[in-house]
Amino acid sequence: MDGSSRKNSHAAHEAPLPAVPLLDMQRQYEPLRETIRAAIDRVCESGRFIMGPDCDQLEQGIASYTGAKHAIGCASGSDALLLALMAIEIKPGDEVIVPSFTFFATASAVSRLGAVPVFVDIEPVTYNLDPAAIAARITPATKAIIPVHLFGQCADMDAIRAVAAAHNLPVIEDAAQAIGAGLGDRSAGAIGDMGCFSFYPTKNLGGFGDGGMLTTDSDELVARLKLLRAHGMEPRYFHKVVGINSRLDSIQAAVLNVKLPHLNRWAQLRRANAEFYIELFCEHGLDQILSLPVTAPQRRHVWNQFVIRVPDGRRDALRAHLTTAKIGSEIYYPLGLHEQECYSSLGYPKGSLPESERAAAQTLAIPIFPELRVLEQRAVVNRIAEFFKVSPKTPSGVKRPKFLDRRTADRANRFV
Repeated sequence: MDGSSRKNSHAAHEAPLPAVPLLDMQRQYEPLRETIRAAIDRVCESGRFIMGPDCDQLEQGIASYTGAKHAIGCASGSDALLLALMAIEIKPGDEVIVPSFTFFATASAVSRLGAVPVFVDIEPVTYNLDPAAIAARITPATKAIIPVHLFGQCADMDAIRAVAAAHNLPVIEDAAQAIGAGLGDRSAGAIGDMGCFSFYPTKNLGGFGDGGMLTTDSDELVARLKLLRAHGMEPRYFHKVVGINSRLDSIQAAVLNVKLPHLNRWAQLRRANAEFYIELFCEHGLDQILSLPVTAPQRRHVWNQFVIRVPDGRRDALRAHLTTAKIGSEIYYPLGLHEQECYSSLGYPKGSLPESERAAAQTLAIPIFPELRVLEQRAVVNRIAEFFKVSPKTPSGVKRPKFLDRRTADRANRFV
């Protein structure tokens, strides 16, 4: 680091610490404003507001991006899960294995069909479904497994699919937080029998409202999914089965088509932010106090969330400290699903899923969005260090990690 850089780094430490939002979607929108507005205008002028050409384009784009043979748009990520279960004819009384430490939609789709979610514990490092715990929960009533690629990292799909194959069970990937994530050379959504994606605005690929997508390599499943998402109607006003109304809006598809070409670049920025956080936490010695997130072997992490573990019951106090300092944070999730009131009748006692319960008590997400500035990351870590009363080991500061390509570096430098 040259003298000027050192001076700037030193000044950055002395400057008042800025407020930092958990997510600032306006920073992503501004460079794309005119392109997005033009795309929306084209939809308005066409009058094709539902499942129009923009939806066809997005389906083709997502299929190509994930490597799946087919992609089918729908109204939300929650509907994608529901449609996937309907497509494999899940019925009342059937059991579906799901993780407990996940968003409610994973289990609610099972319940809406009268089936029973069977909650299984997670791996403590990745927060994903523990393959070793699945086999013990399989019964003659088990009809499917839904692993969740939580926080942007794929579950251990090879091990999960091995268990599933041994019992002839379909695997539905809940990839709502993981578009672009990978395991080896395979992408999330193209590893199981079906993949389910959400385009909720806070996702890595977020629209201007709700939207979802399913992916599959099965010609039989894609035909059934297309039928089910539109009231089971084919041809018009003739209904072969009872489906649901879950059609993708053309305006959402138009927005997502503008954003999709930028997705890999945004993922690179998220990875760079994650690497920089790790260096900053280590610089302060906070890696000896907190558990930091880890990328498992052979995984391509897309960092939908950067989640730390806070031990000794201090998580909520740390979050209160960050809130006072106007640093955004969130708890994903404060309860395991087996602890939710609506599932109390399933009879899971306290301590039955210890890793899920421990994660619910300890985890805290901090800002990780692509446009996050260097000074903002420093502010986040400095406020956490302030809470734990620790100082940096390396006063001169740390360099930001090298980016993967010049275009990414150029874009990132605009936010420094």
